[in-house]
Amino acid sequence: MHDSLRQRRSTRAALALLTVGALTLTAAGCGGDDEGAAGGSPPPVTVKLPSLKGQKLQVTAVWTGTEQENFTKVLEEFEKRTGAEVSFVPSGDDMSAFVGSKIAGGAPPDVAMVGQVGVLREFAQKGWAKPVDAATTAQLKKNFAKGWRDLGAWKGTQYGVYFKASNKSLIWYNTAAFDYAGAKEPKTWKDFLAQAQLVSDSGTDAISVGGQDGWTLTDWFENVYLSQAGPEKYDQLAQHKIKWTDPSVTEALTTLAELWGTRGLLAGGRNGALHTAFPDSVSKTFADAAEPEAGMVFEGDFVAANVADAGAELGEDAKVFPFPAVGDKPPVVTGGDAAVALKRSTAAQALLTFLASPDAAYIWAGSGGFISANKSLDLRAYPNAPLRDIAKALIAAGNDFRFDMSDQAPASFGGKPAQGEWKALQDFLKNPRNVKGIQRRLEADAAKAYQN
Repeated sequence: MHDSLRQRRSTRAALALLTVGALTLTAAGCGGDDEGAAGGSPPPVTVKLPSLKGQKLQVTAVWTGTEQENFTKVLEEFEKRTGAEVSFVPSGDDMSAFVGSKIAGGAPPDVAMVGQVGVLREFAQKGWAKPVDAATTAQLKKNFAKGWRDLGAWKGTQYGVYFKASNKSLIWYNTAAFDYAGAKEPKTWKDFLAQAQLVSDSGTDAISVGGQDGWTLTDWFENVYLSQAGPEKYDQLAQHKIKWTDPSVTEALTTLAELWGTRGLLAGGRNGALHTAFPDSVSKTFADAAEPEAGMVFEGDFVAANVADAGAELGEDAKVFPFPAVGDKPPVVTGGDAAVALKRSTAAQALLTFLASPDAAYIWAGSGGFISANKSLDLRAYPNAPLRDIAKALIAAGNDFRFDMSDQAPASFGGKPAQGEWKALQDFLKNPRNVKGIQRRLEADAAKAYQN
């Protein structure tokens, strides 16, 4: 879900590279069974880890369900190699509040998987996060582009390891709904709205939106804004160097209202969208392949795991296309989750070292629903061509990418339920006509959070 995915980088090349990767999804048909040559084989052993027999380690992350199960496989391999005993504790969506309460109680977890850059920096500033050691630093320099290392640093000190990355600019569709409506994959926002209307006119609500989870709404806004306003404005807004009352924000919200404010395009209407959690937004689109509740759902490459959970088959029941171009270029927004040590211990640092290696990434990559920015990971670890294409494009982008804007913000603005950007955009979904009012709210909350 997240971050992690935001830094001020020159972009045009990155957008082109990542868009090519996303476009390849359609060409590949998003088929799911062409297992890579590495698939099914044991993970590589490229990094030496210390013996931790008898030591206990607690790890927290927002992940539940399939994501938790897949991450647990990674932790089990770490246990096997070190002799440590690792337990997993779900944090809930508000990682900052969860860790804060544990630290206040004197019992923080050893390692947290942080989904927002703003939260990572908050932890570093408060002294909760501990700098990585030499072994982890060596793995990071060997396996990750500087841009990803910079995202995990604060004031020149490295704290985080971006273990999981994501392409958050994809729209997944039910092939039966599209075929029945005579809809086609759109390239532009105007055509996207036209195809959505075709699906709606055929008797199926066009778009399933997981508005109960405010982070999905920030992803909608960021994709529209990046494509329409461009990367320079995106970076300025991400740093609050321009205000949320800027005309570029007015234009993006007005554009988003073309979708959110049109009757029949959102599954269950705006009220239904506000009461739909992200996993359920995928289920509405794919759980009943022949008679879905929605024709499309938007989110990152991690949707593939939810599609499988819904019982649909990639390439047959479900296909995917890049987020349509609102401006000159289709947007590509990335996210990610960084491992951060909250205790000064050999065990915590060893886990970070492992997560910075291709060995750990290999394990989850084979299960799907996962993309790694680790350039040393054998792409054959991914279970199908579409995931390999997304990962290849991400690696090829090097330092040139745009990270999820809300995850770059202070947590109080961009990363907490029922406040800041999450709440403002939920209120905007409720009433898409209130563009100026929402802008004023966003700016007031941003000014308080950024203090600049």
